[in-house]
Amino acid sequence: MELDRALDLKGQIALVTGGSRGIGRVVVLGLGRLGAEVVINYRGNQAAAEATLQQLLAEGGRGRLCPFDIAKEGQVEEAVKKIVDQNKKIDILVNNAGVTSDNLLVRLKGEDWDHVLGVNLRGTAHCTKAVCRVMIRERYGRIVNMTSVVGQIGNAGQSAYAASKAGIIGFTKAMARELASRGITVNAVAPGFIDTEMTAKLPAKLQEEFLHSIPLGRFGTCEDVADAVSFLVGRGAGYITGQVINVNGGLFM
Repeated sequence: MELDRALDLKGQIALVTGGSRGIGRVVVLGLGRLGAEVVINYRGNQAAAEATLQQLLAEGGRGRLCPFDIAKEGQVEEAVKKIVDQNKKIDILVNNAGVTSDNLLVRLKGEDWDHVLGVNLRGTAHCTKAVCRVMIRERYGRIVNMTSVVGQIGNAGQSAYAASKAGIIGFTKAMARELASRGITVNAVAPGFIDTEMTAKLPAKLQEEFLHSIPLGRFGTCEDVADAVSFLVGRGAGYITGQVINVNGGLFM
């Protein structure tokens, strides 16, 4: 298969959750450059979402905004119905939206635990459930779930986040088995330490410790992660499913 064809997404409809900033924003722009029409989900930061959309359009891409809370199943189902009413299908789902609430478990409030698991894990399930119904009908689909190296090796003070991201890995593998016969692939991307607003909130000492433990000797970029997503949703990855693609500079092998 020629490289251009393997990465060509013209005519495809992509939904990216948490697409207004950080990794999600770069994923949106990357899919747009490959020809996909991108539906940009966001929950609260309308200004950031509009800025991402404007850049997408300025680069010659196609897309629109779609605000909803992925943790609320009713909102997810309503949003997916509107997308399908307008576009007739959804070819690509990137479950990128995520939150964290870091603290030692003995200090972590129950509502904070529930919030992190509710958005990261349950929200991923809500979106997958709603969208895969559409993909099953079309007998085609590409689903990419955003997990994390923290879900693979753990990290002190991030028990809720680690649990949610580890859960996404198990969920990915289960859904890959459920949907394979319908022509739908389900994979996960596990970023390591990526230079984003979320990781910038970590203490400087912890950031330095991470840097020393990365064999490639640098933090990752959002583009590093987005490139992996673009590959997995393309035709060239049609025989890959149930896998976790590590984008971590060698932090975890």
